[in-house]
Amino acid sequence: MALMRAARLHAIGEPMSIDEIEVPKPRPTDVLVRVKACGIVPNMANVIHNWPTWFPQQPLARFPAIFGLDAAGVVEEVGEAVIGIRPGTRVYVSPLRSCGSCYSCRGGQYSRCRYYTLNGYFSTSPDGQRIFDLYPYGGFAEFMTAPQHSLVTLPDNISFEQAGRFGYIGTSYGALRLADAGPGTVGLIDGITGTLGVAATVLSLAMGVSKVLGTGRDEELLHRVKSLAPKRIEVLKLGDKPSGEWAKASTDGEGADFVISALGARASAETMLDSMYGVRRGGKVVNVGGVADKVPVDMKWLMDEQVQLIGSNWFTTAQGQELANMVETGTLDLSYLEHERFPLTEVNRAISGLKDRRGGFSNYVVIP
Repeated sequence: MALMRAARLHAIGEPMSIDEIEVPKPRPTDVLVRVKACGIVPNMANVIHNWPTWFPQQPLARFPAIFGLDAAGVVEEVGEAVIGIRPGTRVYVSPLRSCGSCYSCRGGQYSRCRYYTLNGYFSTSPDGQRIFDLYPYGGFAEFMTAPQHSLVTLPDNISFEQAGRFGYIGTSYGALRLADAGPGTVGLIDGITGTLGVAATVLSLAMGVSKVLGTGRDEELLHRVKSLAPKRIEVLKLGDKPSGEWAKASTDGEGADFVISALGARASAETMLDSMYGVRRGGKVVNVGGVADKVPVDMKWLMDEQVQLIGSNWFTTAQGQELANMVETGTLDLSYLEHERFPLTEVNRAISGLKDRRGGFSNYVVIP
């Protein structure tokens, strides 16, 4: 019996322990991945300490649970029904899991499934507990199993550490695709200095967005974001002036073509509402952030201005492959990421250290 090390959470609020457990066997359509790096999402500390209180309707895996959302590594073994993936393939493992058989899943819209679950993190529905039981292995372990449809193959110029950020980069990419971001457009990114915000900025530049307007609270980080492309990025410290008015004034009164709300967990609804009014007629507001309070939207304004308000959650595996291809060709530059590596034995210190991170530029990864 082969054994592996895994960081497991035995109870909410307690530190994870490093346990030795059996290496899982892949089912016929699954693969076994040797994890080389797993990104730590900034919200992980909230999930393992506060989630059942904050969002009791969204279940976690049964304890002892193996967390770890953004795993990257090398395929170790494939199930007998796996086609096109071979041992030795470098991959990012998307954590998106679903039932695979409902109408949405059969149409490739896995995130619309009532069982939609983020493996190694949390589920968006009480029905997701079934998915956790099928896939209990997250990325904070030496090995994990995953369905073949969840794999993004990685070119040699993407490190495992960079791939460990694909979850957040992909989430921003999915939102930008829904916003129709592209050449000639102007975007307003609320929360531009955070993990989602910096990713959305770098992607906007790669996708040809003409001007990026961004809001944040940390002046030093705002200047750092602007330095990515000083002629195409303008920034505003939240509180200096209304962000919606600023966006309108920065676009000759027209407003931004799209707004990406990438605010952090427990951010103010007023902040999101303010920026929404900086969008132009016919524009789009896409939310991927952490605003949890109810946002009082003026429906008459929404109708008259023909504005679309869209909730975006995660991204497709195909979009993840597009990101990998963009990096391979040099279209997307991930050199802005500053990696901070932790061995599996220091996973608790890594999670608690996220409060000291350098905004969306830092990339905390666990190396099993």
